[in-house]
Amino acid sequence: MIDINSTPIASLLAEGISYADMQMYVVIMIALVVVMTALDLLHKKSATYFFNAAAKAEKDLAAGDAPCSLGKEEGRLKVLSAGDKVNILASTIAIDVATAGEFSNGLRRLVHILTMWGFTLFNGATAIIIFGAQETQILAQVWNVGAIMLFIGTFWYWFGFKVDSQAEGYSWTRVVIKKDMFSLSLMATSVTALGWNIFGGGTGAWFILVLFATASLFGGVYWSKFSHMFFKPVAAYNKRIIKANGTNENLPHETRDDVWQQNRHSMELLKDAPMNMGLGIKREAPKHY
Repeated sequence: MIDINSTPIASLLAEGISYADMQMYVVIMIALVVVMTALDLLHKKSATYFFNAAAKAEKDLAAGDAPCSLGKEEGRLKVLSAGDKVNILASTIAIDVATAGEFSNGLRRLVHILTMWGFTLFNGATAIIIFGAQETQILAQVWNVGAIMLFIGTFWYWFGFKVDSQAEGYSWTRVVIKKDMFSLSLMATSVTALGWNIFGGGTGAWFILVLFATASLFGGVYWSKFSHMFFKPVAAYNKRIIKANGTNENLPHETRDDVWQQNRHSMELLKDAPMNMGLGIKREAPKHY
């Protein structure tokens, strides 16, 4: 049985591995994440895209409302105050980041929350124990609960929500390293950490597996989807900003419940139609492979 009131980290001291050694390993892992995330941003040009989009939005705001024959543009643009941006940032953190508001499927949202917060609690507790050079009962409990949450979340995703299995009909045993490396590394990290604790810690086989799993997770950022954890909050914030200031990347901003929109000639047949017209393509899962 697992003892949630202790971790195997302290057992390394008896094996001649000091907290300084552990700190060095953590620093190396953090450095790998930073360097490889930067390389990934350069390769995918994600940062360039957002900077260019922000510059274009500012240019559109400075130019003011433009005449348009396809929509009601007057009063659409708004220069956001510092308070507006703070409120949007708070909403992004509370809804899009902390509670995974991007997912409409409740179970999928729960899976993401378990994985994200499990990962955060597990790694946060690990760092505090190692750099604080002391393990307390509450930190041990957080470490174990985080590992268990990560285990449940990652395996639930793999067997229940893996996209190419659910939507494309591939077996869950099919592995594409670049696409699945992040998920597999998270799964391996949770399994090996729990196994390491259950079987008494030390520097045996389970410890070696923990090193391998964490090295593949943090050292494989450039080849995995790890960096999307940093990209998604920025994308969510940018989406809220451009919607609030009206630039919206030049996408249509009127909806069918807008009075001006309802009176357009092309909307005549839909003028009195209900806003909710059914599930459409969401009526059933995409399993027609």
